Amino acid sequence: MNKMQSNFPISAEVDLQVPFYDVDVMRVAWHGHYVKYFERARCALLDRLHYNYAEMENSGFIWPIVDLRVKYVRPARFNQWIRARATVTEYENRLRMEYLICDAKSGERLTTGYSVQVAVEVGSGEMRYASPPILLEKIEGFLAANAAANS
Repeated sequence: MNKMQSNFPISAEVDLQVPFYDVDVMRVAWHGHYVKYFERARCALLDRLHYNYAEMENSGFIWPIVDLRVKYVRPARFNQWIRARATVTEYENRLRMEYLICDAKSGERLTTGYSVQVAVEVGSGEMRYASPPILLEKIEGFLAANAAANS
């Protein structure tokens, strides 16, 4: 890890209300929707970095998910307000994000997980074994700006 990672990790949160169409007959959020909640937090985090999916593609890379894990602790229920948080935990060779979904009021942990994304060049379809300079610039620029704002 480099010296810029002293302000690491980078996180973003979104609050969501579990809609009726996300629940099963027991009014519990269907297990597949938690990945959608992760995605909402991941998009908020990428927006914070000014490197969202459109910006990724414009920079010549797409970032498919190659690994995903979800651990269900407690169910989210119909109409419940939840908070989904995404946190970048690795970025030099791949983009790894950890997720936490909790009850927005109590903070009770509901679901955790992580995803791993790798850079793929748009033109050639070749996977990169190290993150391209654009991602490093975005993250290190964000960290530097936050360090300056907090000093």
